[in-house]
Amino acid sequence: MLLFFLLLATAFNAWASGADPTFYETSRQGWFWYHDPQPEEQPTKPEKGKVASLESLSIDDIWAMHPDEFQALLNGVQKQAVQFPSEQNVLEYLTLQDVARRKALAYTHTVSYVTQKYPKLFGMNQVYPTAGPGITARVQMQRGEIEAILNEARRDHALLFFTDPRCGYCDKQRQILGYFIEKFGWQVKAIDTTREPAVAARFNITSTPALILIKKDDPQSMPVATGVITLSELERKLFRTIRSLSGMTAEGNFLLYDFEANSALDPRAILDGDKQPWKENTKGAR
Repeated sequence: MLLFFLLLATAFNAWASGADPTFYETSRQGWFWYHDPQPEEQPTKPEKGKVASLESLSIDDIWAMHPDEFQALLNGVQKQAVQFPSEQNVLEYLTLQDVARRKALAYTHTVSYVTQKYPKLFGMNQVYPTAGPGITARVQMQRGEIEAILNEARRDHALLFFTDPRCGYCDKQRQILGYFIEKFGWQVKAIDTTREPAVAARFNITSTPALILIKKDDPQSMPVATGVITLSELERKLFRTIRSLSGMTAEGNFLLYDFEANSALDPRAILDGDKQPWKENTKGAR
């Protein structure tokens, strides 16, 4: 019994030593102990700032302002104009708005100039045209790459098609796969997940329909799609999956086509070589 009380006392002392000491200092406060409670802090009114004005500034000063400084000035002048909508206050606010508009316009002009001057770096129209004939040509090049890869890969690649008898979408996907097989001559193996649950578990299949790409003599596999997808979408996804498994692309350029390599659509193209575009432009002014 004595040992029990010693252990209890030790535990209590350890708890008390780790407790917040201010609890015992403030626990006997308030009306119950004949003490007035601490008054609640009243919210303070915001201090009146300086009156925003353009009196000491020129247009050149405003034009050269840092964006953060300009934004603060614009906000202050706007509040001044709203609080006291005099002719002078509104004129100053609209003047700042006009400067902001013109500065944005100057930036837009400069962007157009730089992208046109350095088309290899920033020329999106070179690989992603918006004109009708260019769009047609781009789609044709994409289709050409997709069909070439799918025709070549059918010799050593295959699709696993996971289904379930209770899956209403699987029949629709099976019809689409029929068109795909007829077009490219691929091998597609249908697997009923209720009859072969071990195979489904191996490929981490939790819903159907699901498509998995496998390659001959290669332990790697990769999901292609889950759910019903169209024939054109299946072709695009399969094209990207084949290229990824073969090492032709990585996660950083997974969507890239060959004709887009080293262009503005190639994320890592700018990292190739030792060129620093901003250092080569010796005539550009700050």
